[in-house]
Amino acid sequence: MRFLPVFLDLTEGVVGLVGAGPATLNKLRLLRSAGARVRWYSKDVGVAEEVLTAALSGPLEICFADPRQADFTDCIAVVSAAGDVLDDEIAVLARSQHVPVNVVDRPELSTFIFPAIVDRGDVVVAIGTGGTSPVLARRLRERIEALLPARIGELAALMGRFRVRAAQALRSGRSLRRFWERVVDGPIGAAALAGRRRDAERALTHAIEHGDDTPAPSGAVFIVGAGPGAADLLTLRALQALQGADIVFYDELVTAEILDRARREAELVFVGKRSGRPGIGQDAISQRLAEAARRGLNVVRLEGGDPFIFGRGGEELDYLRDAGIAVVVVPGVTAALGCAAAEPAAERELAA
Repeated sequence: MRFLPVFLDLTEGVVGLVGAGPATLNKLRLLRSAGARVRWYSKDVGVAEEVLTAALSGPLEICFADPRQADFTDCIAVVSAAGDVLDDEIAVLARSQHVPVNVVDRPELSTFIFPAIVDRGDVVVAIGTGGTSPVLARRLRERIEALLPARIGELAALMGRFRVRAAQALRSGRSLRRFWERVVDGPIGAAALAGRRRDAERALTHAIEHGDDTPAPSGAVFIVGAGPGAADLLTLRALQALQGADIVFYDELVTAEILDRARREAELVFVGKRSGRPGIGQDAISQRLAEAARRGLNVVRLEGGDPFIFGRGGEELDYLRDAGIAVVVVPGVTAALGCAAAEPAAERELAA
């Protein structure tokens, strides 16, 4: 991943824009729709005057000076679509002034790129291909557009308005994440997505005010097989468990590629062996799993391969059940099956 996806607050400064063609106008519309204050370096007076009269949001300053002599140091970003020679010079100038620059359709000159965007108000999805295939990014955007509910932004705005109130009202130690998951997945989310805003607000207010009347639920332990090591051999159920985890206990056979599939906020705890040194004992591992679940956390015990064939999953399962902890078993792809799946591809490579 060369370009890290970020969301930039364009109201915090000026965005320099260089050029006058269709690509420049497209970027101008996009920037102003996001509320950016744009300083537009344009040599086409007629186009500039036409844009000034158009009903677009966002402040606009038109500058007819030579952009190659511009001072971009007060800009939060520079966008250039002026043509090959001038684009090269603008990229060098912006970099020399330590300002992020995007040269349209020239990722090799850019320090940031524009993704394809799905805009649902407070919910924004950005799709990027590293600048290599804008057509593919647009096709992915079309599919995501079709999947996202039309009012998903309204649901996000509702949750945003009640975020501080919920954090203050819910009892210390309870999982805010789990509370909001119930909001999104339950009748409150359904009402908001159906356009019943007042019903959703009343139900959310009631849920926050009566949150302490409901005892904090116990967590569950997911004993998950990580497979032979490749992330694309994880089962769908394993991915879902990792995405919902509060804490992940893993061993030395689990690769960094697989750990990267866990929820970003999840705590990762190594319980294997390293460099020939003994790890913690099996009883200690089982005790830590149970303790985490009793704290109301969603726990994943991640083991290489299938933990019920070569691992200690059976021992952990028995311990947790005897302790009254809810356990979900998620078998993994065995190394033998993984090799069998890889053999046809390897044969095709050899034949080629």
